[in-house]
Amino acid sequence: MTRFVLRRIGFYVLIAVLLAFFAVPLLWLASAPFTSDPTYQVRMPDFTSENFRALFDNPYALGSLWNSVLLAAGTAALVVVFATLAAYALSRVRLPGRDALLYTLLLLSSIITGTAAMVPLFQLAVELQLIDSQLGLILILTGGLLPAAIFMMKDFMDSTPKSYEESARVFGATPLQIVRHVVVPLVRPGLATIAVWAVANVWGNFLMPYLLLSDVEKQPAAVIMYTLYTEGGQANIQLLGTFGLLYSVPVVLMYLFVSKKYGFRFHGGIKR
Repeated sequence: MTRFVLRRIGFYVLIAVLLAFFAVPLLWLASAPFTSDPTYQVRMPDFTSENFRALFDNPYALGSLWNSVLLAAGTAALVVVFATLAAYALSRVRLPGRDALLYTLLLLSSIITGTAAMVPLFQLAVELQLIDSQLGLILILTGGLLPAAIFMMKDFMDSTPKSYEESARVFGATPLQIVRHVVVPLVRPGLATIAVWAVANVWGNFLMPYLLLSDVEKQPAAVIMYTLYTEGGQANIQLLGTFGLLYSVPVVLMYLFVSKKYGFRFHGGIKR
């Protein structure tokens, strides 16, 4: 009995330590922007607004957040549309070597990442005159995310009943009408999953925007955050803490919205 109690106490202590390990940085992020003289320590904030005023004086801070929203939303929209159409075709049409093609795409997208393919991607952007173009960056990011998105989306397509599509086909619906009015409503949780995944990948991407966007007014928040350091390389905690809080809020709100709307109550569009 004593050994069992000691094991339980040790287990709960371990859980508490792990929770503290992850909670302390979040507490710092929530308190530092409201502290007049923030340091690396977590302190009770005095609820000042000076840090936000200092950040708003930066001419590129708020604009970079809008650039991040533009890049993330544009990439997510393209990924969702193309992945849905491709996954539906691969799910419904029996092609020779279909499964091998899917696993090859997934394997190549995992091995040949954007960092590894940076030189040919940069050369391609130069040839297509897409350097310093947000549209060009969106297209490149979309191409990098599509293989994995198609692979994930196909699982949702496979789980939807084909009888609905056959009924719509009897009434003369075209393939695009079937996808739009029958398939898409059934796989909305999958669309939300792909959208959140794409936004999260683009939102934190630093290398691609840093190399392909030279105009500071077009750069996203992940790149502008890199400039919030002193000339000696020291972090400006006042600006970094405040900017980090604003940078995190959109992704957290998106996650909470999708989690509340779909959660884990649906699988493949069919309520359990």
